[in-house]
Amino acid sequence: MRIGILGYGNLGQGVEFAIKDNLDAELVAVFTRREPSKIKINTPNVPIVKISEIADWKDKIDVLILCGGSATDLPVQTPEFAKLFNVVDSFDTHAKIPQHFAKVDEAAKSSNHIAVISVGWDPGLFSLARVYSNAVLPNGKDYTFWGKGVSQGHSDAIRRIKGVKNAKQYTIPVDTALEAVRSGSNPELTTRQKHTRECFVVLEDGADTAEVERQIKTMPNYFDEYDTTVHFITEEELQRDHSGLAHGGFVIRSGKTGQDKQHSHIVEFSLKLDSNPEFTSNVLVAYARAAYRLNKEGQAGCKTVLDIPPAYLSDKSVEELRAHYL
Repeated sequence: MRIGILGYGNLGQGVEFAIKDNLDAELVAVFTRREPSKIKINTPNVPIVKISEIADWKDKIDVLILCGGSATDLPVQTPEFAKLFNVVDSFDTHAKIPQHFAKVDEAAKSSNHIAVISVGWDPGLFSLARVYSNAVLPNGKDYTFWGKGVSQGHSDAIRRIKGVKNAKQYTIPVDTALEAVRSGSNPELTTRQKHTRECFVVLEDGADTAEVERQIKTMPNYFDEYDTTVHFITEEELQRDHSGLAHGGFVIRSGKTGQDKQHSHIVEFSLKLDSNPEFTSNVLVAYARAAYRLNKEGQAGCKTVLDIPPAYLSDKSVEELRAHYL
C-alpha cells in the first residue's frame, strides 16, 4: 500500500519509521505546511510536497495518514482530505469524537473513501480493552488511568495558546485511586480524583504569565476538570529536563459474577511506552492497512477501531492467524 504522511513532527516521523517495519507498506510522499526545502526526512528519494499541491497526488496514494493535532488540525483536515484519499487520523478529544465522526463520515461517503478516526492507544487500543472487558463482565465498573507520561495532544493544545513558545504536559495517575481500583472495591472516583496534570511552559517574550496560566487551567476537555500545576521555565530547561516522550496507562474493569455476585474478577490491560509518538505511529500504520483493505472491498465512510475486525490489521493471512494466533 502506498502511504502519504501529512505533517512531519514527532508523529509523522514515527509513521515514517513504522512504514519501514511493514513490508507491505511504502512511503510515497510527505506533505507539509512548512517550506519543503527546510525538511529532511529519513527515507531516500521520497518527495516533500507543499500541502497546497496535495490534490495532485489523488491517484498516487492509497492511504493518507494525518499527523496533525486534535485541537485545530484534524477537525478541519480529516473531513477535507477524506474527499481525496482514504485517511487515518489520531483525533483524541474524546468528548468531540461523535461530532468528528459525523463530519468525516459524510465526507468519506461522498467520495467512496474509508476514513478511520481516533486511532492510537487511547482512543484506540484502550477503547477495545474497555469494550471487551465490559462485554464479558457486564456487572462491574470501568476505570482508565493514563501516565505518568507526556500527552502529545495536551502539549499541543498548550502550544496553541497565544504567548506560549513551547510546552510539555504530563498526565499523572493518583496512586491511592489506582490502588483502590486494583483492590476490587469498585470506588466511585471523579475525574479530578484519578489524575493530576503538570505543565512545563516556555513563554514568548512579553507574554502575560497569569493569562496563559488561566487559559491552561480553564481549557475545556483538556484541563478544566483536573488539578493542574503550571511551571514556567526556560527553553533550555525544557530541552534538558523534558525532552522525552514516554507515556502509558491502564484500563481496568472490576466485576462480579455468580448468583450472589460472590466472585470478583479484575481485567487489566496496560501499556508502558518509551516513545508515545512512535508507538502511536505503529498503530496508525496497522489501521492504514485496514482502511486500504476495506476500501478495496468497496466499503466507504468513517470507521473507528471498534468497527474493524482484528484480522484486517495484520499483514498475515487469516489462515496463518488461525493457525498461530488464535
